[in-house]
Amino acid sequence: MPKVGVVLSGCGVYDGAEIHESVITMLAIDRAGAEKIIMAPDMDQFHVINHLNGEEMDGDGRNVLVESARIARGEIKSISEVNANELDALVFPGGFGVAKNLSDYAMAGANCTVNQEVTRLTREVHKAGKPIGVMCIAPTMMAKILNIDSLSADLTIGSDEKTANDIISMGSNHVACPAQGVIVDKEKKIVSTPAYMEAKNMAEVAEGIEKLVSEVLNMIK
Repeated sequence: MPKVGVVLSGCGVYDGAEIHESVITMLAIDRAGAEKIIMAPDMDQFHVINHLNGEEMDGDGRNVLVESARIARGEIKSISEVNANELDALVFPGGFGVAKNLSDYAMAGANCTVNQEVTRLTREVHKAGKPIGVMCIAPTMMAKILNIDSLSADLTIGSDEKTANDIISMGSNHVACPAQGVIVDKEKKIVSTPAYMEAKNMAEVAEGIEKLVSEVLNMIK
C-alpha cells in the first residue's frame, strides 16, 4: 500500500491549512487505497485570524501541529519525526498557513524563506525520485525549495499574474490552469492544481485535487 505524506499548516484558510482542500486530499488518498501519513511542524503559527470576521485575534497564540490535529482527528506526527524513507509521495494542501507558517511568502513574496523541516523533507523526497503534489498557494513554496538546488519545474497557481511572476522569479515555470485541471511535470515528478486560488466552488476544487492525487499515485514506482 503506497504511503502518502500530507503536510498541514494549521486549521483554517486564513491562518492555516485550507480545510476543504485538506479533507478532499485525504479522502482521495483513502479512496485510492493508499495510506496517508499526516504531519505538520511543531511551531507557533504566525498569527490567529477570526474566521467569522476576518480580523486578527491579538494575544491568541496557537501551535501549527496542535491546530492541524483538528483536521487529522489526532492522527498526526511532527514533520521533524518523518523522513523520505517512510513515504512514497508527499502532498501539500493549500491555505494561508502555507504562506504564513510553512513559509513567509505572504510577507516576503519571492524573497521568502521556507520552514527548515519542510525544506528538509521536501528535498529528501524529491532527491529520492518520489512524486510531490502541491495545490493552491503551495507551488510558490515548491518553487523556492527547488531553487535551493538550482532546479525548476512546471507549476501552476491558476492565473494570478503577480503570484505567477513570483514563481518565475524563483526559477520555475508557471503554466496557467483552471481549478479543475492539473499541471504535471513528469520529469520532476511534481503535480500542481490551483484549487481555491481559482475555484468558484468546492466541486471544482475536488475535481482538481482528485486528479492531482491520481497523478501523484501513478508516478509511484
